[in-house]
Amino acid sequence: MVETHKRTILKTLSWRLVATIITGTVSGLITGSWTVGLTIGAADTVLKLGAYYLHERAWMRVRHGYIQVNPGFHPASEQ
Repeated sequence: MVETHKRTILKTLSWRLVATIITGTVSGLITGSWTVGLTIGAADTVLKLGAYYLHERAWMRVRHGYIQVNPGFHPASEQ
């Protein structure tokens, strides 16, 4: 099974939303300024969106960890 670019993009966006909320909240709590926290969160998001997408696509080229699956095989039928 091959993951589409659209699926990778959707995963990227959903993860970045979660990560941005975490980064913005932690930064705001540490600095005491929600403006600074949100600015750090936004900058972090812009940079890491592209990095995550490229990382995911690069890992798709790595064969290590994949297994060949026989589509007609059902473990229950082996009894």
